[in-house]
Amino acid sequence: MEKEILLVDDEPDILEILDYNLSKEGYSIRKAESGKKAIKKAKEKIPHLIILDLMMPGMDGIETCEKLREIPELDKTVIAFLTALNEDLKEVESYDAGADDYITKPIRPKLLVSKVKALLRRFNTGEHAILQSGDLMIDKESYQLRQKGKNLHLPRKEFEMLYLMVKEEGKVFTREEILNEVWGDEVVVGDRTVDVHIRKLREKIGSEKIITISGIGYKYEK
Repeated sequence: MEKEILLVDDEPDILEILDYNLSKEGYSIRKAESGKKAIKKAKEKIPHLIILDLMMPGMDGIETCEKLREIPELDKTVIAFLTALNEDLKEVESYDAGADDYITKPIRPKLLVSKVKALLRRFNTGEHAILQSGDLMIDKESYQLRQKGKNLHLPRKEFEMLYLMVKEEGKVFTREEILNEVWGDEVVVGDRTVDVHIRKLREKIGSEKIITISGIGYKYEK
């Protein structure tokens, strides 16, 4: 199935560079020059991936991402922020808004393609399993999480981290293992990224369920 990618940036030159390099790889590309237009186009046709500029006039990338994450039909859509190197201080705020990852400017075509392939890889796994652990029910295929009978919404990376740990309850995962399983070998992120997501998971499902193993990593226990 041809993958749909929505590119969002207020700079036409950036949009053209992204469009050119990703179209060559066979992706179906749509473009938007603002957050408002991006939301409208995402509703019209659900994309697999949205590449969203962080710094835009008017509605910036953070606000746009938050509004996109309020649309139920976009639960499975991956959102990656396009950021300059000096914008890394917004990392935590971006993850809180529901972003899955980063693509860094200046854009190197080979790295861009590699990153996009890694982000879209999850759509090709065909994995479907429902896990039940204590008061949690996790449906991998529909990306649904219920706790004590109530639906909880998690950004994609948080959901996949939780699923990974619940699936092997009691196992201690190193940060490197979590990065490899959830982000993939081709995506370059740091240990701090894992810690940010763990913190957000604890806030949502309870801090006692995810246990820190000092100097090693994390494990889940119901």
